This record gives sequence, structure tokens and C-alpha cells, in this order.
Amino acid sequence: MNEAIRAPELRVIDAEGKQLGVLSRAEALRLAGEEGLDLVEISADATPPVAKIIDWGKFNYQRTKLQQKNKRTSKTLDVKQMRLGLKIGEHDMQTKLGKVVKFLEAGHKVKITVFFRGRELAHKDIGFKLADTIIARMKGEEDEERIIVDQQPQLAGKQLSFVIRSNANAKIKES
Repeated sequence: MNEAIRAPELRVIDAEGKQLGVLSRAEALRLAGEEGLDLVEISADATPPVAKIIDWGKFNYQRTKLQQKNKRTSKTLDVKQMRLGLKIGEHDMQTKLGKVVKFLEAGHKVKITVFFRGRELAHKDIGFKLADTIIARMKGEEDEERIIVDQQPQLAGKQLSFVIRSNANAKIKES
């Protein structure tokens, strides 16, 4: 910016965006000073380097405001979790899958955990069948896959868990 620019010649752009051509550093600084603005080096890698005559305070303020707006509007997506027991009833299953559908529609990933209590751990196959049933119900028909399984069902201790996310190409609806 201004005196910190070291290149002897610069391609200068004025405040309105018109190219003034290749000027010496002193001439470019004189033009910026006449307009009461700053000379800012935009592209140092170009030959010759490109500099623009702008109001640095205004430019920096607008850039900061734009960054704040982008930060405010960006949405952080979480991994939501749904826990099910091995002996879950049909109505409870529909209710929980309805919640999962809402999470997926909001764009979240969902980690579904089937937990085993006591002697249920002896029947791991029932847990895997339940997981396959949930995945099949969420996917829908063969021709349209509404979800994508990010992490296949795997048993860790007393919990069987898997992660799903919505397929961007398909509409999600509970079966």
C-alpha cells in the first residue's frame, strides 16, 4: 500500500475501474494523492504488478462486513444421534425414523445407535437385522436411493452404530 510498494513500474487502475496503463511508482502515487485516495497493490505476481487507486478504509470496511455476513450465513452441520433399543416397537420405530427424516432434510448426518442390554448381547444377529431393516426403510425403492450409508453397521462394546446422510439427488420421505 502506498509507499510500501517497491515495484518501479505498475499497471494502474483508477477508482472507477478504468485502466490508466503502465506508470512509474512515483506517478501512480502522485495520481492517488491528487484524488485523496490510496494506491494498493492488487496483484504482485503480474508483470508489471497491478495496483489500484482506492479508498483503503472504505475497501477494508466493506471486506470485513462481507466476511462477517458470510460467517453468519454459513451453516454448521452436526452429526445428530438417534438411539434405539433392541426390542423397539413398531410405533416407536416410526416415531424415531420420522425424527431421523427431519434431521436428514435439514442436511445433517445421523448416527443411529442400537444398544444392547444385559443378555441381549448374545443376539447380535437381531441387532444387525434391525440395522438392515432401518437402512432398507430409509432408502426406499430400489430405483431411488434416498440415503447414503457413510459408515456401515459395526459393533463396539454394547452398541451397534452406523452413520447415514441424505442423497442430494433424491427426496427423503419416510416409508
